[in-house]
Amino acid sequence: MEEFPLLPLQELVLFPHPLMSVFITYKTGMTAIDEALKRDLRLFAACLKMRDAAETYAEGSVVRIVQHVKMPDNTFRVMLQGEYRGTIASSTRRNDLALVKIEPIGSAADGGAANTETLALMQAVQKSFAQYAENTKKISANTIVAAEKTESLERLADIACHALQIKAERKIELLGVAEPVKRLEAVLAALELENEIFAIQKNISGKVKNRMEKNQREYILNEQIKEINRELGKDEKEDEFAEIERALESKGLKEEGALKARKELARLRRLQPLSPDAGVLRGYLEWIIDLPWYERTIDSGDLAEAQRILHEDHFAMHEAKKRILEFIAVRKLLSLENKGADNGEEAPVKGPILCFAGPPGTGKTSLAKSFARALGRRFVRISLGGVRDEAEIRGHRKTYVGALPGKIIQGMRKAGTINPVFLLDEIDKLAHDVRGDPASALLEVLDPEQNSAFTDHYLELPYDLSQSLFITTANSLHTIPYPLLDRMEVIEIPGYGESEKRAIARGFLVPKALRENGLGSALVAFSDAAVLAVIRHWTMESGVRGLERELARCVRRIAQDALNGGYGQDGAKPLASFTRAVEGADIEKLLGKRKYKRGLFRREPRAGVAYGLAWTEAGGAILLIESIFAAGSGEPVITGNLGNVMQESVRIALSYVRSVQERWGVPAAPEGALHIHVPEGAVPKDGPSAGIAIAVSLMSAMRGLPPKAGAAMTGELTLTGRVLPIGGLKEKLLAAIRENMDRVILPQANEEDWAELSDDMKGALAVDFVETADQVFTLLFPPPAPPAQPKAVSGASRGERVCTFSHNPEDGPQRNSMAEGRCTRRTGWGF
Repeated sequence: MEEFPLLPLQELVLFPHPLMSVFITYKTGMTAIDEALKRDLRLFAACLKMRDAAETYAEGSVVRIVQHVKMPDNTFRVMLQGEYRGTIASSTRRNDLALVKIEPIGSAADGGAANTETLALMQAVQKSFAQYAENTKKISANTIVAAEKTESLERLADIACHALQIKAERKIELLGVAEPVKRLEAVLAALELENEIFAIQKNISGKVKNRMEKNQREYILNEQIKEINRELGKDEKEDEFAEIERALESKGLKEEGALKARKELARLRRLQPLSPDAGVLRGYLEWIIDLPWYERTIDSGDLAEAQRILHEDHFAMHEAKKRILEFIAVRKLLSLENKGADNGEEAPVKGPILCFAGPPGTGKTSLAKSFARALGRRFVRISLGGVRDEAEIRGHRKTYVGALPGKIIQGMRKAGTINPVFLLDEIDKLAHDVRGDPASALLEVLDPEQNSAFTDHYLELPYDLSQSLFITTANSLHTIPYPLLDRMEVIEIPGYGESEKRAIARGFLVPKALRENGLGSALVAFSDAAVLAVIRHWTMESGVRGLERELARCVRRIAQDALNGGYGQDGAKPLASFTRAVEGADIEKLLGKRKYKRGLFRREPRAGVAYGLAWTEAGGAILLIESIFAAGSGEPVITGNLGNVMQESVRIALSYVRSVQERWGVPAAPEGALHIHVPEGAVPKDGPSAGIAIAVSLMSAMRGLPPKAGAAMTGELTLTGRVLPIGGLKEKLLAAIRENMDRVILPQANEEDWAELSDDMKGALAVDFVETADQVFTLLFPPPAPPAQPKAVSGASRGERVCTFSHNPEDGPQRNSMAEGRCTRRTGWGF
């Protein structure tokens, strides 16, 4: 085996016999050339496996330097000619030089074609190679002649492999085949594959060319038609441009918009009709023409009619209706004042940005529709749920393929006026990713000081949105970015109580279900007991969406019974004669077994168990909190999938209860490790309002005494025992009513919220307002045993002050009442 310097080549495979000019600019290559010039001008050329890697393929060719030129920067331009194929047997490295020992592949001379089969194989390769050369037009005539005249299998294979324009990995495979006949067969397969690819490409190119010729022929015919029309005094192209120009002039655009439109129209005139840019410009001008720039509707100022419409479409929602009527009244007065101005024209009045926030199914979207109807405006709705691309709001640049304006401009074109009621539904469901933040893009839309010149990326013109009335809806305000929330006036849409749901079912849902299910002319009536059964046992929500579905299920079952009874069929009983009274006992027959059971929470007193009230996006819920002392020691164990804020509430409650445990009859901490758990561990829970319920659970576990049964509570607890106010009061109270709770304990600061609730809700629950945790403990636990009295010592003789306050338990719970206790003051308070 001979030893040669290794010349690594990038994406280049050298074969024996053909000459190849190579420019060597990398250090390892220049070192190999220098070493070969010192020896016998021979190297081993191998292709690198990866462009930036140092490892080469084992197969390569021994080559001789026929000619070389060294450049001033020490790089080389060399002419190399392959001698024979070989594979690396071993290698050694000295700095940047690699020396390899080579084992030849096959034979340097195969002795020519020896039989008829090999001769036929050579002729097939020569024919296929000639076809390949004709297809590529890149192979020299000398190479083609050399391939036709050679009688050596190896030389023919080397010439063909060198000329083939295939990947380096495939060439390495052809280089490494040792047996000449098999190698030539592999070369023939590669040539035939390349020739087939060329044939397919040629076929595709021919089809494309024919299509282009057809388009060119159509273009020529169109030009001839236009020339004939010109001779007849008709110019369709000019008519088209004149029509666009007239439409633009009729829009009465201001200076910037008119200048932009004229500029784009002039560009369109210069373009060929079949040009892609012509289609883009024509679509852009059509958007400008279709958009309303000054068209507007006149607002209705009839408050009585607006009030009738709102009451006709929706039950309750008093605060929202009051705010809508206020808006209509203000707009009416402002429009009258503007009409009295000197110019006598009605000036536009900017509207607020309203946000209807509340649980699902409470009628937020339909209230916005009623608002538009009461105001006499067009209504447009777009859903923002899951929108994560800023371009959905601001649009794409018109240079992009398939570009369109954003949802705001699309909605304005759909409305046809510049002052519609524009509903942005589910604004709290906006998302954002690398494509942008749509919530930030909405800042300009919802800012009354900026939206008078809103700029869409597609239009590139300022568009006035200030006269539109934007309304947004949300289930939760926590996920809305503060800068966006700050631009909106939030109107709470609370959940419904049972009496409100019954009224909505009677006045809205049942008649709608009968109309939509073919029983509009039948006499079908649901009793209050039937509706109440559906509300209590087949729905668990603050809204009425689930109630609507269940009532529709009942009506569909009744419709089936009517049809089976012969009503509504040809020649049978008329549908108007069908009557059905649905009572409470009939609901289970219509809907099947109950979905929900009230009072699942055990009401009997249990030590360590307290009932909190929680708020969710779907309404209120009862929060069961359990505490026990288990065997062991160490830090308290907290389970139930609690968030960081709620875990902090547990620590605060534990610290407070420990600080007052002696005063409440717990002389020492019970033995064992404390474990606090909130059931339904698969549901994430967070928030501070369960603090007082956690404290009651801990006090119950420490004293070993259960709290009074049937009581639920809510309130944030501070480290010093104060009970702070909470939000979502109505939803929490509805949850307490659903679970048959008798009493709720609320923070004193929420007394005003309680006063605004309906009388039926206030009558369903007894309520206690508290300011401190001690007041809660007094309401739920028996008073602790009085401590042993020390021997009487004259306090006055020692300059001490004695304070006593008491509460008679027979008087029942009293607001701000405290349990019996005594305090003695020397330098501070102590219990």
